[in-house]
Amino acid sequence: MTTVHFPKGFLWGTATSSYQIEGAAQEDGRGESIWDRFSKTPGKVEDGTNGDVACDHYHRYRDDVALMKRLGMQAYRFSVAWPRVLPTGRGRVNPAGLDFYKRLVDALLEAGIEPFVTLYHWDLPQVLQDEGGWTQRSTAEAFTEYADVVARALGDRVKNWITHNEPWCTSLLSHEKGIHAPGLKDFRAALLASHHVLLSHGWAVPVIRAASPGAQVGITLNFSPAEAASPSAADYDAFRHYDGYFNRWFLDPLYGRHYPADMVADYVRAGHLPPEGLATLVRPGDLEAIAAPCDFLGVNYYNRAVIRSDRVPESENLPRTVHLAPPSEWTEMGWEVHADSLRRILTRLHLVYAPARLYVTENGASFSVGPDAEGRVRDDRRLAYLREHFLAARKAMEAGAPLAGYFVWSFLDNFEWDRGYSQRFGIVWVDYKTQQRIPKDSALWYRDVIAANAVEG
Repeated sequence: MTTVHFPKGFLWGTATSSYQIEGAAQEDGRGESIWDRFSKTPGKVEDGTNGDVACDHYHRYRDDVALMKRLGMQAYRFSVAWPRVLPTGRGRVNPAGLDFYKRLVDALLEAGIEPFVTLYHWDLPQVLQDEGGWTQRSTAEAFTEYADVVARALGDRVKNWITHNEPWCTSLLSHEKGIHAPGLKDFRAALLASHHVLLSHGWAVPVIRAASPGAQVGITLNFSPAEAASPSAADYDAFRHYDGYFNRWFLDPLYGRHYPADMVADYVRAGHLPPEGLATLVRPGDLEAIAAPCDFLGVNYYNRAVIRSDRVPESENLPRTVHLAPPSEWTEMGWEVHADSLRRILTRLHLVYAPARLYVTENGASFSVGPDAEGRVRDDRRLAYLREHFLAARKAMEAGAPLAGYFVWSFLDNFEWDRGYSQRFGIVWVDYKTQQRIPKDSALWYRDVIAANAVEG
């Protein structure tokens, strides 16, 4: 084996989100979020659970930060719960909610851990959802107010800000597919939500900069690097559409390219947009606002997509196959393990969009192996997964990708949205009954990677 080194100053960390770990859902003035409502709606969460307690991080954050320090974490990406700070989405600030995040940031800094704050990781105040949520332009205005409140409170200590986590999930997964809160199945609503989320990002960027001098501001997108299942024209067109639907619809406007013209045409043809296209959705100045210059782009990567068309012209004679990984190369989420696609997406972002800096803000795998008779969690498959992906990221850096850091998802086993507690992404095992934390073998291995700033490959 050879030792693969990372550049000096490369940042190693881990990540979580508020609803997935905090608990304390009805404490200290926190308002209701769309996930409080959605998770308690029968049939929406696989195992019928919710985030009322989760990992009880709200009460255990000091111990969790101490554990991060023991594991050598240099940075921690967490999200703020909007309804904990502004219970009704706008207007009245809840001091107790802000104080929690002040204490958390102070604990991180005392431990020598750099805080990366995500402002929105899906827990919209239910009050705003009752007004239409992200389908309404007013929610983008409310988000800007919320960003200002949090940045003013934490901006003297927090220098790295992420406006949104995964706008595709906030809009399409939640409004078209109905899998996440608020659980709608309306494509036009999803497109409205996608625009208003991006608009809120663009409006928030200068607000954060004003409140947090010297701040580094970015946004995190989830990527699904796609490829056609065969060389056929039909498969290639299906790949083009999927890439536009999942990746380019968000990337292009963020980098000043407007919404992809081919996707607008597709959506008009399908009846998702009116014949005049985006004219009723995009107002003057919107696209300029969305393209506000950012300091970095966050990359969440879990798996690729191999796309085959469901339209088979009679004249099509070329091979038509779907590339599937062997059973041993799938995580328990049903996601293919394909590390090279991380290299591909990082390289593509560098060559096509030229962000000033990239961070892998989420990458990890769900495997449910628990403590053995000795109390040790031998999660060999997760360890191998992380090693492969770290090495793939280093290859992208060798090709010029400006990757500055890597956040493993997730620090703790936690509430995994519509899958409840059935999936375990954590590098730290959580016993949900006792709240005991046990670092898994992957966490101990990661500690050594961080200390060496290198991976044995």
